[in-house]
Amino acid sequence: MTLPVIIVGAGLAGWSTARELRKLDSATPLLLITADRGDFYAKPSLSNAFAQGRTPEQLVGTPAGPMAQTHHVTLVAHTRVLAIDPARGVVTTPGGEFTYRDLVLATGAQPIRVPIAGNAADQVLSVNSLQDFEIFHTHLMNASGAQGHDKRIVIMGAGLIGCEFANDLAGAGYQVSVVDPAARPLAALLPAPAGEALRDALHNLGIAWHFNATVAAVDRPTGTGALQVSLSNGVQIDADIVLSAIGLRADTALAQAAGLACERGIVVDTALQTSAAHIYALGDGAQYASAGGRTLPFVMPIMNAARALAATLAGQRTELAFPLMPVTVKTPALPIVIAAPTPGLHGEWTGPEPGLWQFIGTRNQSLGFVLTGPHTARRSEQSRLVQV
Repeated sequence: MTLPVIIVGAGLAGWSTARELRKLDSATPLLLITADRGDFYAKPSLSNAFAQGRTPEQLVGTPAGPMAQTHHVTLVAHTRVLAIDPARGVVTTPGGEFTYRDLVLATGAQPIRVPIAGNAADQVLSVNSLQDFEIFHTHLMNASGAQGHDKRIVIMGAGLIGCEFANDLAGAGYQVSVVDPAARPLAALLPAPAGEALRDALHNLGIAWHFNATVAAVDRPTGTGALQVSLSNGVQIDADIVLSAIGLRADTALAQAAGLACERGIVVDTALQTSAAHIYALGDGAQYASAGGRTLPFVMPIMNAARALAATLAGQRTELAFPLMPVTVKTPALPIVIAAPTPGLHGEWTGPEPGLWQFIGTRNQSLGFVLTGPHTARRSEQSRLVQV
């Protein structure tokens, strides 16, 4: 009997690996185990659905059944992998054990949760999956406070996802406040003038900023349907929903319990193999040797990793080499493209013209760039200048 390749996780990383493998190998049995339904959808669409009026059902690109049938995958849905035994080559689930030839961990990442006081702290929501979005969508439609688009949303975090949700919800007519400990949005990614331009563009949509502050408590006072959000600087905001978007942490619990090397993510080499033979990882949960030991929670790294891993699984060990992968920030109020410099490189941001910033290294070479507004059309031009 031919043992299967088993993939754990039905997000973009899991399904992309299955799809790429089937392009190269139509015979090896392929088993995909997922804790959710297994529908295929584009995760980036979660943060720009409201302005487009799209429901959770409309975000599904291909339902699980047709996806599995098209790619000749045996889908084990609504099932959690409880343990991995690398020595025996077995994964354990509530429904029994499955033996693998090769195992792919596409377990993704989990939202970072910070301690918050208050009797409604457990009602803070996060959106990191289609199921999370369904819950958020339902809460937004059914919030017991203000009616219609008068509903008030507090977003914790002015990073990439927080800004995208803020733009999307404000564009759909909701009242949005954003709280962040930094002095401006996307402070970790953008040079100060670009961050200030984004701040002003989103402010013009009606977004209220609360910088240099964090959410200290979320309460629901007796006799009211509204939430009371208390900030670390003493400010209080009334809200109908609080959404946490303060970042993700690689989900390494399953890998760690199996004895695999984990740091910021599941450690993989340049061929995406973990510290155990026949076990691989990619996606938001992986820490890539090909990226200097970084995690890369973006779409393009997943697509590149899935193609390389599929070739390895098909019998041709393939080293992953990431190209330059600029990130598009979905903030229509001020479109942005970021090609961030590799962490640890020395240099400084310069702004040769409005809407363009370059990160110039010590040898006067371009190591990254930021484009805003109409200048985002210059993505290819600036990419060619970067020395990766």
